[in-house]
Amino acid sequence: MDRAYAYDGWWQDDFALRRFVQHLLTSEARLLCRDALAARPPAPWPDNFALDERGLGVDSLDRLHLVASLGEALDVQFVRRDAAQLAHAEFGAWCAASAAALARNRSATLCFPSSGSTGQPERHRHALAELVEEAEFLATLWRGRRRVLCAVPAHHIYGFIFSVLLPQALGGLVVEEVANPAALVARWQPGDLVIGFPDFWRAFARLGRQAPADICATSSTAPCPGEVAIAIAALGMGLTEIFGSTETAGLGWRADPDAAFCRFPWWRVNADGHWLRRLPDGERIADLPDYLETVGDAHFRPAGRCDAKVQVGGMNVSLAAVRAQLLAHPWVHDAAVRLMRPEEGARLKAFIVPRPGAPAEALLRAELTTWIAAQLPPAQRPRALRFGSQLPRGTMGKAADWDSAIMDEHAG
Repeated sequence: MDRAYAYDGWWQDDFALRRFVQHLLTSEARLLCRDALAARPPAPWPDNFALDERGLGVDSLDRLHLVASLGEALDVQFVRRDAAQLAHAEFGAWCAASAAALARNRSATLCFPSSGSTGQPERHRHALAELVEEAEFLATLWRGRRRVLCAVPAHHIYGFIFSVLLPQALGGLVVEEVANPAALVARWQPGDLVIGFPDFWRAFARLGRQAPADICATSSTAPCPGEVAIAIAALGMGLTEIFGSTETAGLGWRADPDAAFCRFPWWRVNADGHWLRRLPDGERIADLPDYLETVGDAHFRPAGRCDAKVQVGGMNVSLAAVRAQLLAHPWVHDAAVRLMRPEEGARLKAFIVPRPGAPAEALLRAELTTWIAAQLPPAQRPRALRFGSQLPRGTMGKAADWDSAIMDEHAG
């Protein structure tokens, strides 16, 4: 399929634009409706898919929010002539309105949501030219690919670069979505480039299926555990990791899980340790969400996040925000939250101190499990609950909220 278009007209690829709009509307509707979408047709959505209570599960006020979110993401102004299409609660009309707005505005920037830790993701704006520069560099790593299989949403920065811009940089490759590792196994063929993320690759490794020859893979959104990268390589796919964030876009890449990341050439680190992004008219200092240890002249290693967030399923999750949500339950006196250790899983774990008069542990566990599912999106839900009369304490009497060893010693 020929999808030739100028980069500033990426939206002229109808398939790319429809994926972007569909993924953004789905994400925003889940925030509004707490994951209670009324219908989930298989991708791609048909033109007549209803963006209302019958289909997407949103009402007229929710649609005003969706219009604003879409305009912000695409950096366009929807004008009066778009009103009839946007008032039309059907997906095809919204895509047409988006294409018309982009044709008028020729936006040079896009706005992407962070993974979101509190139900209100932060949004970060990027110049399209900078994203194109990254896509064109990445294309040099994967010359000769014939198709892209993508497991990430197009409205996130990683998905946009890798499933919209990169396929064009590789000569206009066809992009197909794969919802899970089983779908990948059913459809892969030599020459594919598979766009995934750590939990996707962890699940694929468990399948234990040997890949056909000449399949490449990439992972981003969170650090990929070394054992996962090694397992993927053993199954016949070379895995290239991309390190970056929604705030910065890509910072570097590596093809060996034991190696340091190679810094992308438009970044440099000054004498004060600040990362600077090269621009046509100068440089911009980056506000990094991660501590990065410089290795030599052009390499680095991640050394932990600067904030109290962890990665769950590629999402940034604030432990403090999850704890605050747990404390809102009338039977919870105190709580501590942490990420499971690798041998336990890849989700959150919570230690709960019940209030006096709370039900017995079995009833309390059932009540909290149901309540957590209703109050928190999947990445923020503790999947293991432990109970005790007080939070674990370290040897100096300090709360051991983040100390997994002490927490487990008390939790049993």
